[in-house]
Amino acid sequence: MSAAHHALAYVVIVVAVAASAAGAYGYRRGHARAFVGHLLALAQTVLIAQAGLGLLLLSDDRRASQELHYAYGALALGAVLAPWLYAPAEPRRRLLWFAGATLLAAALAVRALMTG
Repeated sequence: MSAAHHALAYVVIVVAVAASAAGAYGYRRGHARAFVGHLLALAQTVLIAQAGLGLLLLSDDRRASQELHYAYGALALGAVLAPWLYAPAEPRRRLLWFAGATLLAAALAVRALMTG
């Protein structure tokens, strides 16, 4: 299961960067296609799955080599979920919030991968 958690980390990073890039492109164009929203939702879903898998590993008493790994993982999850509470109602600016938060989550996931 630890190998799955490690492999899923790369999926999280790739999907989050792709979703963030698609969101930024949609923001620059002035509107986004429906697949951009789906890609951002996929990034959130994969990150939640990664956190769930990490909690399963933790419950099996398999700990990360550095405790900072847990902080980066929790911050990445918080970053990707924060726009649901704080993003403005205007659709174009809301898209930018979600894209930016997803990029931040990708950076935190990279850091978590480096400490895990």
